[in-house]
Amino acid sequence: MRTALVLGTGLIGTSIGLALTGRGVRVHLADTDPDRPRTAAALGAGTDDPPGAPVDLAVIAVPPAAIAGAVAQMQRRGVARAYTDVGSVKGGPRRELGALGGEPATYLGSHPMAGRERSGPLAATADLFEGRPWVLTPTPETDTEALNLVLELVALCRAVPVVMDADIHDRAVALVSHAPQLLSSLLAARLEDAEESAVRLCGQGMRDVTRLAASEPRMWLDILGANPGPVADVLTEVAADLDETIRSLRALEAADEAKRADGARGVEAVLRRGNAGRERVPGKHGTAPAAYETVAVPISDRPGELARIFADAGRAGVNIEDVRIEHATGQQAGLAQLMVEPASAPVLIEALRERGWSIRT
Repeated sequence: MRTALVLGTGLIGTSIGLALTGRGVRVHLADTDPDRPRTAAALGAGTDDPPGAPVDLAVIAVPPAAIAGAVAQMQRRGVARAYTDVGSVKGGPRRELGALGGEPATYLGSHPMAGRERSGPLAATADLFEGRPWVLTPTPETDTEALNLVLELVALCRAVPVVMDADIHDRAVALVSHAPQLLSSLLAARLEDAEESAVRLCGQGMRDVTRLAASEPRMWLDILGANPGPVADVLTEVAADLDETIRSLRALEAADEAKRADGARGVEAVLRRGNAGRERVPGKHGTAPAAYETVAVPISDRPGELARIFADAGRAGVNIEDVRIEHATGQQAGLAQLMVEPASAPVLIEALRERGWSIRT
């Protein structure tokens, strides 16, 4: 691939532009908002000049409802040799493109499973897709050239291609992406009118489960509006579990010992099902989940503290697999939770203690 056109210079489109430009592809940027391509170009994602000839690949990074129309229009103009979109819903746009008289052979829907809570070109990064799954939804009508160009796009962005049927993809993302967004928002909404004394007690657990609630509502309305049925199906099952869990919790309030025991079994059952589901979540780079040991280190809220811990771990030859920071309420301090391979934990603890760090046990 030598040339590409990215239509839509938000987080995903600009990140694609940054990744492709960094690997020698000439990228042309376009958007309905003329300020966005200029911003993306200033960041190094390409040029906002229109291409003078058909490009190798056009990447459509617009809301799901606008995908089919944009692809059909570009195909009629002969903008590119092949076309892909990066929307989070695949079945609807493909069917709509057919209804609009679009050319299925040169179009291949795709979806990079990556993102951030922030939106817009200023949130973009060239490494956004590295190691992340990138779903491709080819059909029997898809040209080999289109498939190869989109596979090259995925490789240049250093993502991992995953081939799926479009409708299966939509049911999958309803479970692992779209419903979690709504559940995070629903829980965070409980905080809107909560007493300040309760909100001040929020710890890392609440931050973890409400992280997605910081996302842009208008963007998510576009996504959910394109995949409402599968998302509603997931939430219906969650609602049934919630009803049963509420019944179990009410039983725990009962004076009758048998009812309390039944309630305890119900609560334990949902917790254990949660354990089993969580164990299926892939680990780093899509590999099987790994069991890490946590080394907890109190840190002050001063610049360079985390960098110092990582440097000391590096000197000890220990790779930190993941890190979380739990901030202390009302204090300029926190707890860095360093996740490492179990065999590395004693080495890291000894090394950090030698360098003056305290270890929380």
